[in-house]
Amino acid sequence: MRLFTAIDLPGEITNRLDRLISDLRPFARIQWSPAANLHLTTKFIGQWPEERMPDLRQALRGLATREPISIRVAGLGFFPNAKSPHVFWAGVDSSEPLSTLAKDTDQALEKLDVKPEVRAYLPHLTLARIKDPSGLSSFRAEVRRRAQPDFGSFSADRFYLYLSKPGPGGSVYTKLSEFPFST
Repeated sequence: MRLFTAIDLPGEITNRLDRLISDLRPFARIQWSPAANLHLTTKFIGQWPEERMPDLRQALRGLATREPISIRVAGLGFFPNAKSPHVFWAGVDSSEPLSTLAKDTDQALEKLDVKPEVRAYLPHLTLARIKDPSGLSSFRAEVRRRAQPDFGSFSADRFYLYLSKPGPGGSVYTKLSEFPFST
């Protein structure tokens, strides 16, 4: 089982991002993310044995004692950069509590032998993957023209454990467990 933890987006933000993807699609032949798949990953777990699911769920339940997290989705960008892009993303501006959730998840799962992240947590929403960055000048110009759009803010009051299965049209994500925040 290939697993990750994530925060879901509210429908109105997903709809705004879907409209953006529809508007930008004619400018680039790249692998666009379906809007229904957009989520804010807090930890990529990777392969996990089904018989150890109770241990994983128990560790994740221990992370749910916290206040809701304020999150704003705004801005657009590229990884690693606009000249040689591999990922096109929407930015996530959040308070320290989101980074703390990612760090706490890392620490809790390290006890279950899940490798911790070596890179700093940089929250974003992957809008598209780019295999061939050539021929994207009009796409980059259109992204620059849109400046730094604001897609909205929300308060996250839970996170989820997801199963990721590769499929012919991209990965299919299935929620396995929900972890509401409580204080």
